[in-house]
Amino acid sequence: MGVLSGYKIVEFAGIGPAPMCAMLLSDMGAEVLRIDRAEEANLGIPTDAKYSVLHRGRRSVALDLKHQEGTAAALKLVERADALIEGFRPGVMERLGLGPEQCLARNARLVYGRMTGWGQEGPLAHASGHDINYIALTGALHSIGRRGEAPVPPLNLVGDFGGGGVYLALGVVAALLEAQKSGKGQVIDVAMVDGAASLMAAIYGLRAAGRWTDQRGDNILDTGTHYYNVYETRDGKYVSVGSIEPKFYAELLRLAGLEHQELPRQNDKPSWPALTDRLAAIFRTKTREEWCHLMEGSEVCFAPVLSMQEAPAHPHNRHRGTFVEVDGVVQPGPAPRFSRTPSAVQRPPARPGEHTEEALQEWGFSATELEQLRSCGAVGTRTPTQ
Repeated sequence: MGVLSGYKIVEFAGIGPAPMCAMLLSDMGAEVLRIDRAEEANLGIPTDAKYSVLHRGRRSVALDLKHQEGTAAALKLVERADALIEGFRPGVMERLGLGPEQCLARNARLVYGRMTGWGQEGPLAHASGHDINYIALTGALHSIGRRGEAPVPPLNLVGDFGGGGVYLALGVVAALLEAQKSGKGQVIDVAMVDGAASLMAAIYGLRAAGRWTDQRGDNILDTGTHYYNVYETRDGKYVSVGSIEPKFYAELLRLAGLEHQELPRQNDKPSWPALTDRLAAIFRTKTREEWCHLMEGSEVCFAPVLSMQEAPAHPHNRHRGTFVEVDGVVQPGPAPRFSRTPSAVQRPPARPGEHTEEALQEWGFSATELEQLRSCGAVGTRTPTQ
């Protein structure tokens, strides 16, 4: 039923952004086949695969890509695929005999999606790194944090997932659309450093216009203001306020009991610290629940700061089905939403090699070919008892 139903994608197992991309494409209906390492499947150790939420929705085939027959099997899968996703360092896939040149020679319409931190070229292309390093290079990490404090890593949302996985998914879908017109595939070079920089586009625009400084906690969206901030409540919990527009700010003042007070203008910047302190004192007079009763759903632009335990139970999230339960694990549901071709979680996350034989058969491997792969050790297969 999904909008990408009918598309076949081969995913080479990795961590972080590439699995995120594969999860998004699978949720939207694509058949994504994950190639895991054969040795992981052959360990025979029971794993709690259901907690690997980023792996949901696809089947797993275990291949030994250092084995000639394993590489040949992967190339046969590529011949039947619309797209490929890989997240290795530059040059790894080429050394395995699975680089763009080899794969596009076998399938000229193939969309070849490459996910790295630094990109396929450049002085840092072969350097080690993680999300925190990639966003550090773009100005994003420097910009996140309170005045006088060190930068705060925003989990790994900006580099791995926002600037990486989502941009790779966008690139794959865009290239698939183009391939329908041209009949030709192409390579997508997705770098988390590029994606994180792209996410900063609006902030760079504000800085160029003189409306943003490099000082943390000094700007509209980085806790510099009193009207876009997080406040502690009487019970030690927190609420968020985002009253940027004048009409929303007026409602904040009214519900906070400041409507008739003589106050500086909203954007009188020297007054922001004092006004922040004043609002902080007011918010500490009530519990989070009391502030929700007063402000939630109002024109203040208000929401309670919920923990991951609390978020799935919030009435709005429950109404929309923002969170789902798959194999006993509560997790975010598919996004975005489509009116005619709804997305869905196709299946729980797979253990490495869980579907090796059945998936290879469906992708065109004969019984003889499967036996040859087994006999030479090019595949890993879990037994039913595992």
